[in-house]
Amino acid sequence: MFTLVARRASSTLAARAALVRSYTSSVKEGSVAQSKGFSKKEKAHEDEYARRHEADLLRKLKAEIEAKKQEVNTKLHLQAELESKMKESK
Repeated sequence: MFTLVARRASSTLAARAALVRSYTSSVKEGSVAQSKGFSKKEKAHEDEYARRHEADLLRKLKAEIEAKKQEVNTKLHLQAELESKMKESK
C-alpha cells in the first residue's frame, strides 16, 4: 500500500514538474539584472555611492586632524608657559 502511494506521489510530482517546465519562457531569471544597460546604471549608482562615502570619510578625517592640531598647539603653549615659569623661579 505504501509503495503504491509513493509511486503515485512521485509520478504526480514529475508530471507537475514537466508542466512547469513547459510554461517557462526562454528568458532566464535575472536576465534584466544581467543586461548591459542595467549593469551600467547599477555600476554608476555604486560608483556615486562610493564617491560620496569616501568624501564623507575624508571630511571626517580632516576634521579630526584639525582637532588634533589644535590640541597639540594648546599643549605646546602650556609647555612654553611652564618652561617660562620654571626659568623665572630659578
